[in-house]
Amino acid sequence: MRSHKITASFSLLSLVLVASPFALAQDAVALRKEITELKEGQKAIQRDLQEIKDLLKNTPRAAAATPPLPSSLDASGVLVKGDAKAPVTIVEYTDMQCPFCSRHAQNTLSQIDNEYIKSGKVRYVVKDFPLESIHPNAFQAAEANHCAGEQNRAWDMHDRLLANQQKLAKEDLTGYADAMGLESVRFKVCLESGRYAAEVRKEISEGQSSGVTGTPTFFLGAADGKPDEMKPEKMLTGAQAFSAFKAAIDDLLAKRAP
Repeated sequence: MRSHKITASFSLLSLVLVASPFALAQDAVALRKEITELKEGQKAIQRDLQEIKDLLKNTPRAAAATPPLPSSLDASGVLVKGDAKAPVTIVEYTDMQCPFCSRHAQNTLSQIDNEYIKSGKVRYVVKDFPLESIHPNAFQAAEANHCAGEQNRAWDMHDRLLANQQKLAKEDLTGYADAMGLESVRFKVCLESGRYAAEVRKEISEGQSSGVTGTPTFFLGAADGKPDEMKPEKMLTGAQAFSAFKAAIDDLLAKRAP
């Protein structure tokens, strides 16, 4: 009886040993089939995507609507450079946390300054347009420029803030004022009072009415004897290369040449 059980056990073990490689082979075949189907599915998706790309490439796009230029712009403010009698005025709408505004200030504005502002050909004005929904510290940073302007250091604060956009909390702003040698108590009281909040809101509203939707946005035109008001003739958006400003400025200057 015992020998029959042992024989049966050996028979069962032999069956398992024989069946296991067969089962593994079946699993391998099924796995290869699934992989092949996945590859075919990927190829089909890629073909569909290419068809969509080709369709979009060959579909005529409607020209982006260019917003009409405002009839006039307020060209006064705390951040102003250049001769009041300059034949061309540039008004920039900026955000102290906007990386493109920082790039413009560091790479392009200095070239405009050297070639056109210092030579008396361009008057440059910076207006506030903090994008509060994405830049939570931009509004108070704009106020900081105005508060520094009370001590005739608005441009110094402007440059410092754009160079340190990751640190624009209230304590950072007062720290910059101290580092610049401003009267710290006077600056802090100004900032905490919100004294210039209404002015910042006013400039935001003016920008929105003029078609500004992002920063930096630039309007170029002529003051025509009214330094605090300008008539826009050109509009540039984004961190444009100096060559774009040079072309626009030279064109405006040529129109006013005697």
